[in-house]
Amino acid sequence: MFAFILRRLAQAVVVMVSVALIAFMLFQYVGDPVVFLLGQDATPDQIRELRADLGLDKPFFIQFWHFLANAVQGEFGLSLRQGAKVSRLIAERFPATLELSMVAAVVALVLGIPMGVYAALKRGTFMSQVFMTVSLLGVSLPTFLIGILLILLFAVTLGWFPSFGRGEVTQLGWWSTGLLTAKGWHHITLPAVTLAIFQLTLIMRLVRAEMLEVLRTDYIKFARARGLTNRAVHFGHALKNTLVPVMTITGLQLGGLIAFAIITETVFQWPGMGLLFIQAVTFADIPVMAAYLCLIALIFVIINLIVDLLYFAVDPRLRAEKAGGH
Repeated sequence: MFAFILRRLAQAVVVMVSVALIAFMLFQYVGDPVVFLLGQDATPDQIRELRADLGLDKPFFIQFWHFLANAVQGEFGLSLRQGAKVSRLIAERFPATLELSMVAAVVALVLGIPMGVYAALKRGTFMSQVFMTVSLLGVSLPTFLIGILLILLFAVTLGWFPSFGRGEVTQLGWWSTGLLTAKGWHHITLPAVTLAIFQLTLIMRLVRAEMLEVLRTDYIKFARARGLTNRAVHFGHALKNTLVPVMTITGLQLGGLIAFAIITETVFQWPGMGLLFIQAVTFADIPVMAAYLCLIALIFVIINLIVDLLYFAVDPRLRAEKAGGH
């Protein structure tokens, strides 16, 4: 296990350095931040002076080395648009994005797994067909369209939920949360459902497919031959083995929720990292964009490592293979 963790950590370092290099290299050529800061009427002397102050006159790899050294310490420089520390901007926005993603993930899991199990065990029934139709719509419709339709129905027509903002939040030290207030839950409902729909349908279809596959295996037939009840076979044996690959996909999808919450945050004007990133792209705010991509890569790497360790712990076949290999 220790050697496995060391290998994964080494791979994580390589991935993070590669992502940092690609992000920094790409965003060196997205517009000219000096022009955005000074405007079109700036003199050449003013441009040269600001470039020197920002360190943009230095060679590429020296700039990248400084960026990498600061990033390891959690510092990404100053935002070219707001003039504030990028680390502070991300720290202010990260709680909102993580909160939205976690609520969406819980909704997707709590609804997706039971719906997938039902669709597998009750194939051909009316409700099973309804679930499959809903899942097809959830996979097919783009997220921004789902968000707009939910706003039109529940915010504009019915007036049940607000269409933008985070609502009332509570400060717990530097962390802010809206999950401790009724208005916070009121505001997060539509964005969370919008973000969860695609993940919910994906989990439901995956659970259904895996459940059907597991029910055809020999050990399930043996369990039935022993006289076990359908409840014991379905939930004591089949579901447990079904959730092993689902756990892997769900872990990766959690990273996807955080990374791709950009669209949902834009539609609902949710004050998270995604909205900050969109604003940074509009202004060519290179430090914010590079920091965002590095942070998302770090989240994916950490989630991948956790999922691999859980998979290693849950599936005894992997431990047996490792032991046999040595």
